Amino acid sequence: MKLDLDQLRELIRLLDESNLTEIEVEHDDDRIRVRRDPAPVVGAVTSVGAVTSPPVGAASTTQSGEAPAAEDVGNYVTSPFVGTFYRSPSPESSAFIEVGDSIAPGQVLCIVEAMKLMNEIESEVSGTIVEILIESGKPVEYGARLFRVETS
Repeated sequence: MKLDLDQLRELIRLLDESNLTEIEVEHDDDRIRVRRDPAPVVGAVTSVGAVTSPPVGAASTTQSGEAPAAEDVGNYVTSPFVGTFYRSPSPESSAFIEVGDSIAPGQVLCIVEAMKLMNEIESEVSGTIVEILIESGKPVEYGARLFRVETS
């Protein structure tokens, strides 16, 4: 089965317009599954390059009274697909962004390859890259945190 970007978008649209949380299509030995979280997350933007933040009024300490770990504080750019994460457009090229770089809405941050399609993940916010959480070339799941961002 050869699935193009328009067909993938159509599957995502069907998922968004229905009460379903997952669609799976099989043809011969090929299979694709499109899935979303069943419950919305407070503070999440649900689109490509989604940025999530803690819920409004969230406690600033853990149940044990300790401050939360650094990776639990801030806004995150998450993967909109299951795929392979790449920091640069090719192995010979420099990374799209580095820790400390300022970013703006629409700026390409990375690529997530899904089903042999290279999908540019763009920023939806202005801010500074605080941490890069995935190594280039590694697989990512839907919703995996890619970058921690300090928004401005």
